[in-house]
Amino acid sequence: MILTESKIRELELKANQIRQSIIEMLLSAGSGHTAGPLGMADVFTTLYFHTLKHNPKQPNWPERDRLVLSNGHIAPVLYATMAHAGYFPVSELKTLRKFGTRLQGHPHREYLPMLETSSGPLGAGLSQAVGMALADRMDNGKDTQKRIYCLTSDGEHDEGNTWEAIMLAGKEKLNNLVSVVDRNNIQIDGYTEDIMPLEPLANKYITFNWHVIEIDGNNIAEIALAFDEAKTIFEKPTVIIAHTIPGRGVAEFERKYEWHGKAPNREEAEMALKELRTLGGKIKSEHE
Repeated sequence: MILTESKIRELELKANQIRQSIIEMLLSAGSGHTAGPLGMADVFTTLYFHTLKHNPKQPNWPERDRLVLSNGHIAPVLYATMAHAGYFPVSELKTLRKFGTRLQGHPHREYLPMLETSSGPLGAGLSQAVGMALADRMDNGKDTQKRIYCLTSDGEHDEGNTWEAIMLAGKEKLNNLVSVVDRNNIQIDGYTEDIMPLEPLANKYITFNWHVIEIDGNNIAEIALAFDEAKTIFEKPTVIIAHTIPGRGVAEFERKYEWHGKAPNREEAEMALKELRTLGGKIKSEHE
């Protein structure tokens, strides 16, 4: 489906609202991850409000696409997007990481049943998604219309389990599997290329028989086109390497690995919300 300029602006506004919700929930929690969730808001918005086949009123609809969040620490963007999409009240977001909440620091399937998986241990999610893709093929054959989307971090490509899943998916030619790599170049201890260089990342996926698409992961039109392209690939799995800006939308947070695993204090949150609201106003005026 080709996005109109009006629809792009609508999605940009929704992504901005989701970023504001992320800041508010992190402030309320007093802990959590900031950079990754802000950076991936455009990808999640495009998925839930344009690409993903799903129904918030019927979370267990058998024909839904599956979404696996491998890098579970960016749960705030998953929760915020699901709430804005209608899976549960937006007001519940402020219970993040609180005692007894459904919104654990890492997604917990038993607490929030509309989640597809529990996640947190890095490197496990792609293996789970490969299993789902194989099971779906067994059930429905190679012409299945269901898609398994897996969101991964670049840092978790330091894990051997990730590469085992990449090899198996390529061997089995799982064309119903789409992986998205959040290529934001940071992890908890610093920059990925200093800690464990990943490049040439695209060539590695190509070698393991994947179709590779590289995009600006903060450009909604590019994100949507990438997901559309993935649907035209019939002989192999697809990986979308999404080059994102960690902390996107808040200048003080952007590209700083120190914001990987900390939440803003009240002063920082107020500054961030002011900046995001100003940005939202600019997007809205452009739309009008």
